[in-house]
Amino acid sequence: MAYDEAAILDVIERVTRSVVNINTVRVFQDIFYRVVPVQGMGSGFVFDEEGFILTNNHVIQGAEKIGVTLVDKRVLEGRLVGVCRSTDAAIVKVHGRGLTAAELGDSDKLRVGQRVFAIGNPFGLTGGPSVTAGVISATNRSIQTERGTFENLIQTDAAINPGNSGGPLVDIHGRVIAINTAIIPFAQGIGFAIPINAAKTCANEIQSHGTMIRPWLGVSGLTVTGEVASYYGIPTDKGVLVMNVVSGSPAQRAGIAAGDVILDLAGSAIGSTEDLQRVIQERNVGDRVDLVILRESKRWVVKAELDRMP
Repeated sequence: MAYDEAAILDVIERVTRSVVNINTVRVFQDIFYRVVPVQGMGSGFVFDEEGFILTNNHVIQGAEKIGVTLVDKRVLEGRLVGVCRSTDAAIVKVHGRGLTAAELGDSDKLRVGQRVFAIGNPFGLTGGPSVTAGVISATNRSIQTERGTFENLIQTDAAINPGNSGGPLVDIHGRVIAINTAIIPFAQGIGFAIPINAAKTCANEIQSHGTMIRPWLGVSGLTVTGEVASYYGIPTDKGVLVMNVVSGSPAQRAGIAAGDVILDLAGSAIGSTEDLQRVIQERNVGDRVDLVILRESKRWVVKAELDRMP
């Protein structure tokens, strides 16, 4: 595929104007009970000219103060509007004139091998945002971090460094298709980003309701394929193999455990993790649903009451 490098450079220059540097101050007590301020850093980008900024939840979590530095060197005070912990996304609001908003793309249309650019402020370096290039390495990745399990992430080989978290991952047209969120220490060329469609859902609900209201079961798992069934000794090649159940979740209260295979939820056959998430999102918080699970070659029906996603 041929690329117009000059056009791409113009596009990157334009979207870079929406990228911001986020500095935070957290306060904690040391062993002598003295209050000690600790500074943090990250990136974000303006997605609404009214001053709304998307970033990572872990960038601003626990912050007493949020400082936002624009490309033109203006420093504005940020106010946390809301967070979506399940997707590690957050919205910060600033008051300022002449803000440039990035164009949001459609992450459902991404293809493996597609060229992308990660933009952010690695290590808080001065001189404005930096840009790294790469491709979409994979989609629908799940990773386990100290902040919990994150699913349906985009994997890229574009360099993502500390301080890049919260910055945009953009396509060759300058449309934001994901939010840079995580790296695997000591790995080469493996970074992860939140699909922008998930972040848009988060942003819309926070702007409308002040919080994100989505139904939640509280499991993470693998799509059962022939290979997965053979490896784990499962007598089916369809469904979702439960790998983790969140403590206190609807799934735990229903008696679902790691090793179970979810075959059906609310009368809908479950053939993949995408099916499970889609069916859950079609329900409402508080709905009671029947689940058909496979456990030790026997089918069981359990009932769960969906909670609001934390």
